[in-house]
Amino acid sequence: IAVAFCLQTDLTPGQCWPFQGSQGHVVIKLPAPVWPTALTVQHIAKAKSPSGSVSSAPKDIAVLGLDDDGDATLLGTFIYDIEGEVLQLFPLKVW
Repeated sequence: IAVAFCLQTDLTPGQCWPFQGSQGHVVIKLPAPVWPTALTVQHIAKAKSPSGSVSSAPKDIAVLGLDDDGDATLLGTFIYDIEGEVLQLFPLKVW
């Protein structure tokens, strides 16, 4: 069984979910516990970018999980390759 969700439904070029500056953080609280096995990151291809650039793509990514006590566990660190596929899958550490 796979569960997927998108942080934004409008995925047309130029309608991204931007962060101000060079860093950003996202906290997602789900209504029930989950045990994720992978993270998929997708960014627009350079050829489809209105600016012709993908410099805004995420690069260094860290994923943490929180247990019931609020203690964080590092599930993985990844580098999104802007020269690679637009959709990249990163396996997470299984707790």
